[in-house]
Amino acid sequence: MRLLDIGIERLSNMILDMAQISEKAVEIAVESYVEGVDKREEVFNLSQQLRWYQDEVAELAVEIIARYQPVASDLRFIRSCMEISYGFSRFGRYAYDITQVQTTFGSLKECDTAKIQQVGETVKEMIRLSVKAFKERNVELANQLEKMDDEVDNAYVEHVSRALNDQRTSKRCDMATTLILRYLERIADHATYIGESVHYIVTGERTPRK
Repeated sequence: MRLLDIGIERLSNMILDMAQISEKAVEIAVESYVEGVDKREEVFNLSQQLRWYQDEVAELAVEIIARYQPVASDLRFIRSCMEISYGFSRFGRYAYDITQVQTTFGSLKECDTAKIQQVGETVKEMIRLSVKAFKERNVELANQLEKMDDEVDNAYVEHVSRALNDQRTSKRCDMATTLILRYLERIADHATYIGESVHYIVTGERTPRK
C-alpha cells in the first residue's frame, strides 16, 4: 500500500465519522421539536465536534497534498473530502438552529408536527444516501439526491403558500414550522452537494447546480 493510500484512508474514515455525527445531530434536533424537549446543549456539542472534524480534514488534506503531490482521481478525492466535510459541518449548524426555534417561540406543543416529521425523514434518508454514495463511489445513488431535494423544496414552498393564504392557522406555529423547514431544506441542499462531489470523484466532471 502506498503511503498516499494510508493518508486517503484516514481522510475517508474521518468523513464517515462526520457522517454519523451529523445524522445523529439532525435526528435529535427534529425529535426535540416533535417531542417539545430542549436538546440544544446535546446538539450544540455535536455541532462543535463536526467543526473540529472539518478543521482536521482540512489539515490532513493539505498535508497529504504537500507530502505526496497526488494527481488525477486521488487529488479529486482529497479536494472533495474538504467540500464534503464542510457539508457535514453545516448539517450540525442547521440542526442546532432547529433546536433554537423552540427557545425563540417557547412551547410549541399545540403545533402540528406532521410536516416537520415527514420532511425530516426525507432529509435523514438523504444524509444516509449521500454517505452510502460516498462509501461506494456510486454515481447512481448520488444522482437520486437531486430528486429528493426537489421534494423537500416543494414541501417548503407549499407550506409557505398555505401559511400565507390560510387565515385559520396559528401564525405562531406557521412561523416556527417555516423556520424549521427552511433549515431542513438547507440540509437537503448540502446533502445534494455531497452527491455532486461523489459524481466529481468518480467522473472528474462537475454537475451544474440549480
